[in-house]
Amino acid sequence: MKTVQRIFDLPYHQLETSPLEGAFNSKINEVWEKTSTKNFIAAVETAAKGLIALGVKSKDMVGLVSTNKLEWDVMDIAILSVGAVSVPIYPNISISDYTYIFNDANISVAFVGSVDLYNKIEEIRPKVASLGKVFCFEKSEGIPYWKELDALVVDMNMEEIDARKALVKRSDLATLIYTSGTTGFPKGVMLSHDNLLSDAEACFRPFPVAKGDRVLTFLPTCHVYERMLHYLYMYSGCSVYYAESLETISINLKEVQPHLFTAVPRLIEKLYDKIMDKGEALTGFKRKLFFWAVKLAEEFEIEGKSPFYKLKLAIARKLIFSKWKEALGGNVKAVASGSAALQPRLARIFFAAGIPILEGYGLTETSPAVSVNCLKKGVCFGTVGPLVDGVEVKIAEDGEICVRGAIVMMGYYNLPDKTAEVMDQDGWFHTGDIGEFIHGKFLKITDRKKEIFKTSGGKYIVPQFMENMFKSSRFIEQIMVIGEGEKFPGALVVLNFEYVKDWAKQHGISLGTTNLELVESQEVKDVVFNEIEAINEDLGSWEKIKRFALIPNDWTIEGGELTPTLKLKRKVIMEKYADLVINVFANDDRINPRKCD
Repeated sequence: MKTVQRIFDLPYHQLETSPLEGAFNSKINEVWEKTSTKNFIAAVETAAKGLIALGVKSKDMVGLVSTNKLEWDVMDIAILSVGAVSVPIYPNISISDYTYIFNDANISVAFVGSVDLYNKIEEIRPKVASLGKVFCFEKSEGIPYWKELDALVVDMNMEEIDARKALVKRSDLATLIYTSGTTGFPKGVMLSHDNLLSDAEACFRPFPVAKGDRVLTFLPTCHVYERMLHYLYMYSGCSVYYAESLETISINLKEVQPHLFTAVPRLIEKLYDKIMDKGEALTGFKRKLFFWAVKLAEEFEIEGKSPFYKLKLAIARKLIFSKWKEALGGNVKAVASGSAALQPRLARIFFAAGIPILEGYGLTETSPAVSVNCLKKGVCFGTVGPLVDGVEVKIAEDGEICVRGAIVMMGYYNLPDKTAEVMDQDGWFHTGDIGEFIHGKFLKITDRKKEIFKTSGGKYIVPQFMENMFKSSRFIEQIMVIGEGEKFPGALVVLNFEYVKDWAKQHGISLGTTNLELVESQEVKDVVFNEIEAINEDLGSWEKIKRFALIPNDWTIEGGELTPTLKLKRKVIMEKYADLVINVFANDDRINPRKCD
């Protein structure tokens, strides 16, 4: 990326090397509308002029609160073009978090994606002294529309923007990204142009993208993972398609026929469950063939399989797995998975199906990608792959993963003490994750340092590792392993309610219709008991889940149990379900769902 020294150089690089008629594509009134590289740049330059006319100065903080859309990418590049700092914020956080972030970042101007978001930000205005104009990407009477910036720049030329750009160095602060912390208020991670461009450059080799490839985007661009990939797409000359919503992903996949898209493990799990549901509905020979193919996929390895196995797999791919690929549009080269641990079994099955899932690892503080499984550098199921180029990792004595390189953040905004806690004098960032290297090459994450706990018998429990195993049960949607200081580990379990209903219907069991009726059903408690017992067989005696409680509702971002990146807020969950936690550790030395009411 020698020709790209600042993030705002990316679209100009695309214009020079691989200009596209459909660089960005949005579905409007049921029609996919194209925005060319040239028109994207024109929109960026107009918006940049508008920001200058509005009084936005170099180093000013400008907020972006929106779901994925063309306007988000335009404003992100425009903000950086005038030397200001882009502050992306999740559109689904609480009013208190909005208030904290806007004040901490001293945001002066903001752009929001919808009227509802505009009203939310207006609600906090009396508490945010720095906040000036708020513009909306959605047109509505009485609300400042973002295209009003155009009217401010009638007589302005490019000289001021060019002058601003010339002052921006690669090492300058580009963005402030607030982590979706599992406890307390979020911290503002300072990332430079160099941080993000270095990571995009490092991911250019492992990600199988090429000029003209189509990519579908639906993970939030306010998260560093999807945002960095947008920069990579611009550099690579890919056509970006914005999914309409999470609900329309299956439709958009078939329409766009993408070569690559990103996902989080929970979405992959749901996709797999839907595929399994269709398999369960088959009868006779077709059903046997379907599950023969799945069983074959569970035995898949990248290397070392016999010619006979490869022949059977070729048959399975032609007869069964080709339909899986068709459901994803038919052209998918790979799916990039991050944010949380993916079940190794699912990674193996999808790879066997000819749909490589490239699981990687990183943090906001590392811009984010530290490592990734990829066909070019190697794949090892159950790991997050080899390190990306230019990154160093060492494992501390206590197992903590430490990272060093150009991708590591500048620090936490306004929090020098917090920065000092995670950054040592030699430039190593202490991630808080526990891990190890497999075969001296593949990084494996075992847990979060702060989440590992001991039972009263002094045995260590690694909850994330165990939770990932139990989520392989189709009855279990979410689970949190608990038991610090107790005799044994227990669990709080959220059912896959839709699957439980289908299961009951297939077996002629009457369970009622509400979630509460489902979790109170003895039949459901018994089947979850059996599922947990089966998975317990693969755990050490001290790790086996002895008791559990069923939760009558999903854990959600809105409910406060999950962060915007879908991580468990363990402290919140423990407090919210304190009575159930007490019941789990009542005096009974084994799993007894009959007492887990």
